[in-house]
Amino acid sequence: MDPNNYQATLPLDRKVVDVLSKVANATITTILLKKGLRNVWIRGARALNPNPARVIGRAFTLRFVPAREDLATPASWGAPISTRAAIEAMPEGCVTVADALGVTDAGIFGDILCARMAKRKVAALVTDGVMRDVTGVLATGLPIWCQGAAAPASVTGLTFVGWQEPIACGGVAVFPNDVISIDGDGAVLIPADLVDEVVAAAPEQERLEAWIMGEVEKGTPLPGLYPPNDANKARYEASKKA
Repeated sequence: MDPNNYQATLPLDRKVVDVLSKVANATITTILLKKGLRNVWIRGARALNPNPARVIGRAFTLRFVPAREDLATPASWGAPISTRAAIEAMPEGCVTVADALGVTDAGIFGDILCARMAKRKVAALVTDGVMRDVTGVLATGLPIWCQGAAAPASVTGLTFVGWQEPIACGGVAVFPNDVISIDGDGAVLIPADLVDEVVAAAPEQERLEAWIMGEVEKGTPLPGLYPPNDANKARYEASKKA
């Protein structure tokens, strides 16, 4: 790739962040399922910090391929196409999504790289790979969702080949500028073209589920309640007016 010709990250409307920050990922996956999208949850990406904050941001993608001995060397860290160069291209507020092929015995980033990402105000890092220098990484404060930790460097198992291009992370197709929503349930992708529809539907879905939970707490049986039949839909609409 030409490091000067990558796809730029688009700004994310503050309203999108405000609305989605109040909506659980479980709700978002339900909305996307109703739109026919089933494969949106990034497998293997678990919160490295046991008390993760909720994060919403545009995807900034990184791509690794299997290690090739003539390319995956410590010298490659200083090349124009490197994780170091990619970090300098990351805009404030993005969610970095790294396709590490699910490799779990080579850490893609350590404390120094994560510290630089935190300094650049990257919102979070999501990967189907693992981290190294975990104690130092946690100290940087950068929110990270990954498969765990490994001491060896990335070049022992992976070759970095580019950024801001389509990737496959955790079995999910991620394109630059898709929106990533992350919480305790993991990382969910919202396709860029569907963001407005999800934002429009999310508050109502949350209200409905809150009403259903209230009915469950009152002792209402689930059949006909979840999902609601016509009678319970009418009761729900009446509750909104009340």
